[in-house]
Amino acid sequence: MQRVEIIVERTKSKIRLEDFLFEQFPGLSRMYLRRVVKDEQCEVNGRLENVGYRLRGGDFLEVELDLTRENSMRPEDVPLEIVYEDKHLIVVNKPAGMLVHPTNRDKNGTLLNALVFHLNDRSVPPASAGGRISSAGNVDFISGAAPPAHAGGTDFIRPGLVHRLDKQTSGLIVIAKSVRVHRSLARQFQKKYVEKKYLALVDGLVEMDEGTIDAAIGRFADQKRWDVKSDGKQAETRFRVLDRRADSTLLELEPVTGRTNQLRIHCASIGHPIVGDKSRGGRSYERLCLHAWQLTFRHPIGGDEHRFERSVDFRIVGDELNARTHP
Repeated sequence: MQRVEIIVERTKSKIRLEDFLFEQFPGLSRMYLRRVVKDEQCEVNGRLENVGYRLRGGDFLEVELDLTRENSMRPEDVPLEIVYEDKHLIVVNKPAGMLVHPTNRDKNGTLLNALVFHLNDRSVPPASAGGRISSAGNVDFISGAAPPAHAGGTDFIRPGLVHRLDKQTSGLIVIAKSVRVHRSLARQFQKKYVEKKYLALVDGLVEMDEGTIDAAIGRFADQKRWDVKSDGKQAETRFRVLDRRADSTLLELEPVTGRTNQLRIHCASIGHPIVGDKSRGGRSYERLCLHAWQLTFRHPIGGDEHRFERSVDFRIVGDELNARTHP
């Protein structure tokens, strides 16, 4: 733990304590910084305040932090398929097998590491669209707040994760470039204004052309597993058959709620586990046949509706699965 002392500049007056810490320590997660405040490891002028406290110029902060947690903001030159980008947000087509953010076991090669590198490269144009691959350049920080200690430079764009995709799930994900945009997108997700649709190749032939799976989901603590549970939280998924093959069905899935592993659990609950989902009875393949193919939301600046699509062809040939992504 390291004790840090900060005097708040007058230009930062009225900023929330949580947001100020988020700007000052971009290498640390917002969740961790909230816990620091909650655990009474942060004082403002010698007093304990909550995360929503509005700071004033000249305020004196004393905070104890574990700065070794900054791994999540380490820039790494990892290729990204960029579907759309402007100065406020970026939409990426995440490949299967890539973690969204570092964990205690996997600290490198994640989407977050790649985004930190990409967003802080001066060679990146201010706005673009259309499936560009980015992977080159030196790290130069250009906007926002102080970078993590390992990065150098004076400015830093911190990618704000609004939603997640499992490691083995591929597809579209939107990331904010500022706290303001992050809050706007988060509100849209919370109020269910965002439309997300997935493609899933499942085992067996689904008889109904379309329908709804309504089954509560909860955690079985003894098994450390999420599954259908009578006293779990309500969960609903809409499905539509796109194609029936010899021994599998291609579905379009729309999660009405957003429970942990919802799509995988719901497909398995109706006797049609997703191909590649071995833990729930699916056929064994090199990847999970689940892809977030469509994402629709209103742009936080201006309010125009934005819809993005990246489809994928799941082809089973013999014992191998070939997945090809296309616009």
